[in-house]
Amino acid sequence: MKKASNGRALPVMYNCSKCPGYCCTYKTIDVTKRDIARLAKYFGVTYDQAKTRYTKVVYGNLSLRHQKDHIFKRACMFFDTDKRRCTIYEARPTVCRQYPESKRCGYYDFLASERRRQCDDEFIPDA
Repeated sequence: MKKASNGRALPVMYNCSKCPGYCCTYKTIDVTKRDIARLAKYFGVTYDQAKTRYTKVVYGNLSLRHQKDHIFKRACMFFDTDKRRCTIYEARPTVCRQYPESKRCGYYDFLASERRRQCDDEFIPDA
């Protein structure tokens, strides 16, 4: 559950398990030094190895590398493109932990609306 500024839990109005991973396809998935250290620990490699293997510089910031995706063309390298799930959920970066930073997700709202209109619970709009 998300927390309101007063510390109370907000009801979440989206379900990531019913989404094809739109947020995992953003051009940049910025990572911090702490995120790289978490990945290094998770994979049992050094910080420098994790930085080299899993990140690249995009617009001057460190970002997770990507892979080809059959729906959105590109996705985070840690995204299972068949199951549409994160493969490093426990070690995911801070930006992923905080997304969407509110009780609603605009893409999920759009997707749920389109699925209702199409009468198809699996519908995914063309990217």
